[in-house]
Amino acid sequence: MGIIGWIVLGLVVGALAKLVMPGDDGGGIVLTILLGIVGALLGGFVGRLIFGTDLGGFFDLRTWVLALLGSLIVLGIYRLVTRRHART
Repeated sequence: MGIIGWIVLGLVVGALAKLVMPGDDGGGIVLTILLGIVGALLGGFVGRLIFGTDLGGFFDLRTWVLALLGSLIVLGIYRLVTRRHART
């Protein structure tokens, strides 16, 4: 996938992750895209380690599922870090 594909995938998957885990995160669309892209990369890495599969093409269902799972993990970690940081 090209850089435009990663940006679009990151935007869509980041938004889906925020729909699944609603909350007041701040950061706007740029943070959503970045969390989505990092989540997609993490999902691909975890998918390769655990299931022996990798991210496919842009329209491959496996790509979207792994990217969404990775984005949910990244969003959860982001919320833990920012919540802990906001308390101190």
